[in-house]
Order: sequence, then structure tokens, then C-alpha cells
Amino acid sequence: MKGRKNVEITEKKTKFGIILPIVLISYFLILLNNSLVFTSTVQISQELHMSNVMVSWVSNAYALTFGGFLSLGARLGDMLGRRKVLLIGLIVFTVASLLVGISLNSGMLIAMRALQGVGGAFLAPATLALLMDYYQGKQLTQAIAYYGATAGIGSSLGLIVGGIISSYSTWRNGFYLDMIMGFILIFMSLKYVHPTQELDTDSKIDWWGAITSVIGFSSLVYSINATSFRTTAIILTIVSLVAFVLIERKVENPLMPLVIFKDNQRASALVARFFMLGISMSYFFLMPQAMQKVFGMTPLIAAIGFLPLTVVQFIISLFVAKLTFKYSNALVLFVGAILDTAGLILGAILGIGSGYVIGVAIPMVLIGLGQGLLMSPMTVAGVAGVDDDIAGAASGVVNTVHQIGGAVGLSIVSGLVASISAPALSIDRAQFWMVILAIPMILAAINIFHGPHE
Repeated sequence: MKGRKNVEITEKKTKFGIILPIVLISYFLILLNNSLVFTSTVQISQELHMSNVMVSWVSNAYALTFGGFLSLGARLGDMLGRRKVLLIGLIVFTVASLLVGISLNSGMLIAMRALQGVGGAFLAPATLALLMDYYQGKQLTQAIAYYGATAGIGSSLGLIVGGIISSYSTWRNGFYLDMIMGFILIFMSLKYVHPTQELDTDSKIDWWGAITSVIGFSSLVYSINATSFRTTAIILTIVSLVAFVLIERKVENPLMPLVIFKDNQRASALVARFFMLGISMSYFFLMPQAMQKVFGMTPLIAAIGFLPLTVVQFIISLFVAKLTFKYSNALVLFVGAILDTAGLILGAILGIGSGYVIGVAIPMVLIGLGQGLLMSPMTVAGVAGVDDDIAGAASGVVNTVHQIGGAVGLSIVSGLVASISAPALSIDRAQFWMVILAIPMILAAINIFHGPHE
């Protein structure tokens, strides 16, 4: 294709060019948004008089719409073009960030966080698909490694920025920062991102698939720790998700092509990602609160206290590409799963009562090593061998599993410890349940070896 040839020429002349920075900054924006919430939960709950369960919905509302609309955003990227969908996502996300910042009550805050999730759902798959459009072979693997490395630096900087904002001003300023970054990315995308793909203009949008997926995933997360209408939510979850699968089997242009799951490597990587993100979201949401309540830390000090995890994750992720070339993608993924689980086990056994260094920092180093080794290989395995015409859909599935796994995991763990009032006991018990969630992650990592793999 002419577009592909032009991209290849650009690659040879400028190596990665400007596209990779745009993609990484866009991804950083999403990470910053999550980190702002992690460090601000105590301040938000006090200002808006929200219970612990209600505060969890500040994260879950975002994750629900993010995960629910991801498949639609990915498919629209194939049909309308990555550039157009990227811009739509940035505009919605930027406007929603402003509205979150000016929220007057908990209801408005949660609703606007949900709107942010819609913007993120269009933004995230477009960024990953742009990498697949612009880069190939080892360059693509290296670009994805940088994408994974951004998770480390994004988490570190995001937590510190959020901690500074929460400690010395109001949490609202963090979302105004989101808005400013959004405007910058809109300008960069308009100027530098150009169409590179042949659009699938003959296909129709799978609206029924979109509707049933949004209802199914949303009701699934709600049903886990709902205080009312739980039975109704469970029934709605089952009916909607069954209908979604049946629709995707029969529709001509499905949002989530089921062929993606027929490959053992891709399916196993997606299962591992689901549980890994459930663990990670729970840890990043609950541990900052525990550090503030148990040790009396400010949000900023709690954010700095996460550096043993986030800095190690960032550093190790820089070597992932070389490690996968030298050994294999599957082996690096497996080692990452073992180290992540080992850190959680150590934290659960030692307990936060052992003090910050022994009970928190040392386990964090192992968790950081594990997550740094996991993220990029899971992404590579999750999109391995997909055809170009469903590349956007495949990246959408990766991000859907990412968000839904995080929301489901957080709902499960927070629900299981909601009745424990003592902060130290609560976080120790939460880490125990995270270890339980790590078991299927390890099994899925092992299963990747039972077939062709990278």
C-alpha cells in the first residue's frame, strides 16, 4: 500500500520519528490520570464526604466505560482511521478532565470520570494501533517495549505529581493538568499524525455488540460489590455477555473478532493480563491509603514511598526488549509473573506492621521487577500474529482486558476487606487476596509454552 511504503521510508530516514513520542505521551496522560486518583482518594473522600466503597467508584466508573467502550473505539479506528479516532478520544478526555476538576458533588465526579473513560476508550487502542501501523519487526517490538517502559515512569511521575498536588493544593488541579496535556496532544496530533491505513469503509459498525459489551462489563463490575440490585446485575451480566459472544460469532464485522482468542499464545497472555491488572490496580489503589493511615504519611510522602516499585519497574522495562531477543518473550513473561507473585507473598507474610522498609519497600522491589518484566511481553503476546485488518480490534482487546481486569480485581479485593476497619490488617489481608489472584496469572503464563510462541 502507498501509505505503508511512505511510513517505511519515514522509518528509514527518521527512525522512530514523532509518532512514538505522541503515542507515549498519550499513554502517559492515561497513566497520570490514574495516579492522580490513587494519591487523592483520602482528600476526595473527606471533601465530598464519600465512603470507602463510594471512593472506589471514582476509579471503577472510569474503568467501566473505558473497558466497555474499548472494543468500539478500536473497531472505529479500523473503519474511520486511527488519526480521527485518536483526536475524538483526546477531545472527549480533555473536556471531561475539566468537568472532573469542577465537580460539585460525588455524583458529578463519578459521572465525569465515566465520561473520561469514554475518551480513554477511544484514545488507548488508537495509540497502540498507531505503533503497529508505523513500525514493523524489531522496531515494533522495541516501540512496544518503550510503551511498556512508559508505564513505569508514568506511574512514578504520576504518583509524585498527584502527591504534590494533594499535599499542597487541591486534587482538582491534577485534572486541570490533564486538560492542559490534552490540548497539547490535540495540537501535536493535528500537525504530525497522518493517515497510513486503507479504511474499511464498506463495513458496518457492530452497534449491538457495542451495546451488549458495555452493559455486560459494567454490570459485571457493579455486581461484585453492589449494595443493592446485585441479583439483577448478575443476571444482566450473564445475559448481556452471552448475547455479546453470540453476536460476535455471527456478525460480519465484529467489534471483538473471536479469532483473536483461538491462538493459545494470545488467549493465555490476555488471561495473564486480566489477573495481573486486577492485582496491580488493587495494590496501587489500596497501598497509598494504607501508608497514609498506618504511617501518617502525606500524599506526597506516600507517593515517594512507591518509588521502590515504580522506579525499578521503569528501569527493568528498559531491558525487556534485549531480554526477549536473547531468551524469549514467553520466558520473560513467566519470570515476571513469578517475581510479581513473590513480592505479594513477601508483603502479605511480613505485613505493613513490620515497618515501611521491611513490610513495604522490599516487597515493592520484587513487585516492580515482576511488573516491569510482564507488561511489554504480555502486550507483544496479546497481539502476536493478528492480521492487519483487525489490528485495531486486537489492540482494543488488549486494552479492554487491561481495564476490565483492573476494575474486577479492585472490586473483588476491596469488597473482601471492606468490613475490616483496622488499616494495617486491611492491607495485609488485601495482599493475601492479591496472591490468590496471582495463581491464575502464573498458570496462564505457563500455558503459553504449550504451543507456538514468541
